[in-house]
Amino acid sequence: MSIQRIGVLTSGGDAPGMNAAVRSVVRTAISRGIEVMGVYRGYHGLIRDEVEPLELRSVADIIHRGGTMLYTARSESFRLEEGVRKGVDICTKHGIEGLVCIGGDGTFRGAQDLCRHGIPCIGIPATIDNDISCCQHTIGFDTALNTCVEMIDKLRDTAQSHDRVSLVEVMGRRSGELALGVGLAVGATAILVPEMKFDLVAIIDRIKAISATGKKHFIIVVAEGVGGTVEMAEKIQAATGAEARATILGHVQRGGSPTAFDRKMASEMGHHAVELLIAGKSNRVVASQDDMIRDYDIEQALSMRKPFPSDQYDIAKELSI
Repeated sequence: MSIQRIGVLTSGGDAPGMNAAVRSVVRTAISRGIEVMGVYRGYHGLIRDEVEPLELRSVADIIHRGGTMLYTARSESFRLEEGVRKGVDICTKHGIEGLVCIGGDGTFRGAQDLCRHGIPCIGIPATIDNDISCCQHTIGFDTALNTCVEMIDKLRDTAQSHDRVSLVEVMGRRSGELALGVGLAVGATAILVPEMKFDLVAIIDRIKAISATGKKHFIIVVAEGVGGTVEMAEKIQAATGAEARATILGHVQRGGSPTAFDRKMASEMGHHAVELLIAGKSNRVVASQDDMIRDYDIEQALSMRKPFPSDQYDIAKELSI
């Protein structure tokens, strides 16, 4: 029996390109004669029955918008068996025969729980941290990367004007991929990430040595998971005599119109997710690997470990002289 109705939700932290993925899911499904229900505010909204039909025009003019038209939230209740069963009941009530869940690893664990209770789910990775191991580039990562680079380029102007050391904290609690990409792109003097040990004294000595060559302003990119950005700025200023300032970019990194890369990839992932549900597949995560769209079992996807690109880290260090 062919599938008649599916649902789509976004969960966890928002990421630019989520709207493009939602649009792709809705239009792919409708083009195949399948109805689509939008679940608002993720699993929190699912158990609160915040579910409405989505039509072709519901997703018009959203491909270029940041954030998520379906809104997003985190749900402690959905971590409990009672919450999952409530979600299953709501899906059954609305005749939802499959669900596309857009978000990060927490979103996929929620999808896993629904799958165990008979609701087929497909996950689409959308997180600016790029910390889904089965996926080379998650939706939102490229946009966040470009946003951070643009902001640091502006910050560099004032750092240069004041002969200042700027420590810039970007997002990434467990993953330093965003910090690494940003640091390499802006020519940072140092990049501090959770995956690599660092010695602040050695960084201070590096600043002093480079200063001797005539350079008077410096950019240091710090991943959120490293922490202590303000304190490090104070120590660098005390040790070098140069004015050092900490700048925490914060949630501005999540916003903005998604790049062409994120829009294109999100569109391909959404299309693939619907095709998987039509084919009777479940408990899968869509992923980008080697410029191709693939899919993996959720359990496999969550257990995979992505090696930190230390070669890029070494390149960034060698070039920052």
